[in-house]
Amino acid sequence: MPRKAFVTRKEILPDPKYGEVLIQKFINKVMWEGKKSVAERIVYDAIEKAAKGKSDGPIEMFRRALENVRPKVMVKSTRIGGANYQVPMEVTLEKSQSIGMKWIISAARARSEKGMMEKLAAELDDAYNKRGNAFKKMDETHKMAEANKAFAHFKW
Repeated sequence: MPRKAFVTRKEILPDPKYGEVLIQKFINKVMWEGKKSVAERIVYDAIEKAAKGKSDGPIEMFRRALENVRPKVMVKSTRIGGANYQVPMEVTLEKSQSIGMKWIISAARARSEKGMMEKLAAELDDAYNKRGNAFKKMDETHKMAEANKAFAHFKW
């Protein structure tokens, strides 16, 4: 990371099916060993399966599931006066979306269903309904930030 110059972010093109940049980022995170076509098939099938029977469309269902899981505040370890404190910090939208996607994918991989598409569909459905491991992780993070609110004045 350069000290003086700004880091230029690589522009991500929208996905071919829905034309959404957010879904393309999700596909890139699901991708394993460079197999993008496999990751696209898994994500599209999972989103379609999770959205079945819901009043929202597949894109809106995905956005709401991600919104329910992404963290608003997190704790960051800071050393002050020889002691380490867990200081609650607000998280930017882009960073929180990235973390939420990672949590959904890791929770889906840990599930016991057969096949990644089934696991991801079930985890997206759970995230949409505010339950499941990814939602629990977000809730734990918020509780930890709330418990350490006394150290909020240490943030710079």
